[in-house]
Amino acid sequence: MKRALISVYDKTGIVEFTKRLVSLGWEILSTGGTSKILKEEGIEVVDVSDITEFPECFDGRVKTLHPKIHGGLLALRDNEDHVSMMKKLDIDSIDMVVNNLYPFKETILKEGVSHEEIIENIDIGGPSMLRAAAKNYKFVTVLVDPKDYQMVLDELADNKDTKEETRLYLASKVFSQTSHYDALISSYFNKIANIDFPEVISLTYEKKQDLRYGENPQQKAAYYTEIKDVEGTIANARQLHGKELSYNNIGDSNGAIEILKEFEEPTVVAVKHGNPCGIGSAINIEDAFIKAYECDKVSIFGGVIALNREVNERTAQLINDIFIEIVIAPSYNEKSLEILKSKKNIRILELSNIDKKDYESFSMTKTLGGLLLQQRNTKLFNDEEIRVVTDRKPTEKEIEDLYFAWKAVKGVKSNAIVVAKDKGTTGVGPGQVSRIWSLQNAIRQGGKRIKGSVLASDAFFPFSDCVEEAHLAGITAIIHPGGSINDEESIKLANKYRIAMILTGIRHFKH
Repeated sequence: MKRALISVYDKTGIVEFTKRLVSLGWEILSTGGTSKILKEEGIEVVDVSDITEFPECFDGRVKTLHPKIHGGLLALRDNEDHVSMMKKLDIDSIDMVVNNLYPFKETILKEGVSHEEIIENIDIGGPSMLRAAAKNYKFVTVLVDPKDYQMVLDELADNKDTKEETRLYLASKVFSQTSHYDALISSYFNKIANIDFPEVISLTYEKKQDLRYGENPQQKAAYYTEIKDVEGTIANARQLHGKELSYNNIGDSNGAIEILKEFEEPTVVAVKHGNPCGIGSAINIEDAFIKAYECDKVSIFGGVIALNREVNERTAQLINDIFIEIVIAPSYNEKSLEILKSKKNIRILELSNIDKKDYESFSMTKTLGGLLLQQRNTKLFNDEEIRVVTDRKPTEKEIEDLYFAWKAVKGVKSNAIVVAKDKGTTGVGPGQVSRIWSLQNAIRQGGKRIKGSVLASDAFFPFSDCVEEAHLAGITAIIHPGGSINDEESIKLANKYRIAMILTGIRHFKH
């Protein structure tokens, strides 16, 4: 008679599964709460403690950690020495393990949970059994996911055993689950021990969805989310309308949300191909949209827009007057949703905590053969170092625009230039290998609207040519980090043209 050891925390479908196993001639071994439930359902169960001849102890911390259990799982049935050893030690084989683990993930996500409760939800015996069974998949079927119960029952009914390829598939799920489980525990311990960059790092995510393709149709892709508080991120957005998000949709949406978090007043951020093509702030959200739109009426076409206020009827109509791929906002009134939904393919996302800023996560870049890990860039200014360095001080209006532009340039790919006026971008120059090219592109984009604007640069000016170009375009004030050996040359030229200049003491490279 084949034997199955069943010990599960998540008891979804376990009674029906076990009854079917019994009808197929299997003997059932079990422990603790699972054993109790199965017995209450009239299922004949052999308690593990009767096999080990040792009681469960230490509040259930030790149940299955015994040679008669792990020997029955790990022994090779086609190895004469193993078979002989089993007989000598009176160990019977165990042919199936059905187990899922204590809810560590759910526990660490609980509000106000204590350290002691978290520790008690670290499963020891479960992962040990699962790994043992998975290692011996040629002879043992191992189930960690209730979704697989029916598949196994069907194969047993048809063939009296599971197929080896099925057992291999199930074993792969086990090692994915246990590595995921251990990575969560490792992350928790690193956090409470204040270790930001451990000697060995294990990162774990859960798949949210398969994607149609990646950046290009020839690239397969999927979307995974972190196991932590994801409020205020694209991972937590609720889609109200439109087609499924693509790889590029998710990337651009994330970029728009990150930039939006820098602003507190009503603001709209428009993003295209990973860079903002327009940002606007105003006393109301419809005027903020107009400012973002007017920065670049061409590039916003087919882009992503993120708003930090409820979308009202007027704003929805403005959005619908052009082609927008995705709209992300904290809420929508009934009429605005009706207007936006009149377009079949627009994706409408609701993100209630879109302005949330307090994240502890890191940013990561995968390289060939490695991983770059860094803290998120959450600092805007170096308060001790920010200073006006020119003879002419910026006006209050210029300071307002300079701070707006500085927030905006932080979200633009380097080399980055943002030109702004009246708290709206008039030109955005992203991603050039030469800073002067970024500035020239921003000026070309803004045209006549550039005159009277201010300029923000994510890093220092290596030469004074940017100041010269800014003067010719009618820019009146500049903000940048400083730190170049040619800072004095740039300051001198700014004084000549009566351009106010602020140095921040902090740069915002974004690669």
